[in-house]
Amino acid sequence: MKSIVICGSRRFDKEIGDFAQKLKDLGVVVYRPFFYRDSLGNWEGLSDYDKQLVAAGLTHDHFYKIRMADVVFIFNQEDHIGVNTTMEMGYAAALNKPIYALSGVDDEIGRKIIFSGFIDNPKDLFKILQ
Repeated sequence: MKSIVICGSRRFDKEIGDFAQKLKDLGVVVYRPFFYRDSLGNWEGLSDYDKQLVAAGLTHDHFYKIRMADVVFIFNQEDHIGVNTTMEMGYAAALNKPIYALSGVDDEIGRKIIFSGFIDNPKDLFKILQ
């Protein structure tokens, strides 16, 4: 069984967690993003300096997960791909990882051309991983 890393916006933390759990229930090794929250659950509560340190750590952590995974999945719910996810896609492409996405709707051709395909549910993604 191949492993997968999920990349996406923290605004979809719950949805990414649900999607990842369905894959895990099918026996898939899943690496997912860690969306930092301070002890009060508020990113905005951090100083700018602390945000930089945390962001650097999270970026390197997710790059490690991308290197570890066989396949990259972009969780672009509501057709949203932010700056960090775009950066992660570029990193995955440079590593020659196959990149799938939830949605094929994207006006940015530079992102869209690196997708291997579009899959909107865990069961179909599981089939590709076998």
